[in-house]
Amino acid sequence: MRVIVFLDDKNGMLFNKRRQSRDQAVLEEIQMLCQGKVLWMNEYSFSVYGKMEGVEIRCRQDFLQKAGTGEYALVETDDLEEISKNIEEILIFRWNRLYPSDKKLELDLSGWQYTVEKEFSGNSHKKITLEKYVQL
Repeated sequence: MRVIVFLDDKNGMLFNKRRQSRDQAVLEEIQMLCQGKVLWMNEYSFSVYGKMEGVEIRCRQDFLQKAGTGEYALVETDDLEEISKNIEEILIFRWNRLYPSDKKLELDLSGWQYTVEKEFSGNSHKKITLEKYVQL
């Protein structure tokens, strides 16, 4: 599976069980990435990311166990450590800011190869960075 996550500069994901931020330009980028493909997510993410034209959205609480090879999984609230062996690549949208966070990405990326970086302007963020990691 290909995992999509959103992180601040210190790998923060959530604050008080809420997303730190969201941006329309990121939603559009995800829609382009997942065009014609399956994108898995939970109900929390579905409220923001559940309506993308040309993307087959599948919403389940156990989405990380259901996502298959080549399919995307949008992760905002879940830990990745347990399913790390099933991850083909990780796509990180970096906010390039430091937000308060009480939940961080717990997956150690030192065993992953950084392969590509794309920067773009968002609607609420001057600079958003898309990082891609693949298993070594």
